[in-house]
Amino acid sequence: MLLSGCSQRVIDFTAISSKNIDLSKGADFKRSPARVKGEDRKHIFVIFPTGFPSAKEAMDKAIESVPGAVALLDGVVTTHSWYFPGIYGQNWVEVEGTPLIDPLLLKGGH
Repeated sequence: MLLSGCSQRVIDFTAISSKNIDLSKGADFKRSPARVKGEDRKHIFVIFPTGFPSAKEAMDKAIESVPGAVALLDGVVTTHSWYFPGIYGQNWVEVEGTPLIDPLLLKGGH
């Protein structure tokens, strides 16, 4: 049997978000010192996918993994897949970037 798989860099980005951001407070935002990743993974059973991976879902997971984060900076979106024909496989989207943090969200203010 043949196992197949691939990865494809979809896009590089300077800033990306699915959250509502008050840009008037932008001067107060801080960069996180560490990069984060989020992914949305779907399975393939025999030849039937359980759904299609979403870049928005992967982005949300990455942003929400850091308290106070509202966006990601200097990142990349990559798609991945592998498949063992007729048996099982996976497709997923991965979003990686540097979190942009709104310090007011950490204090509970808005």
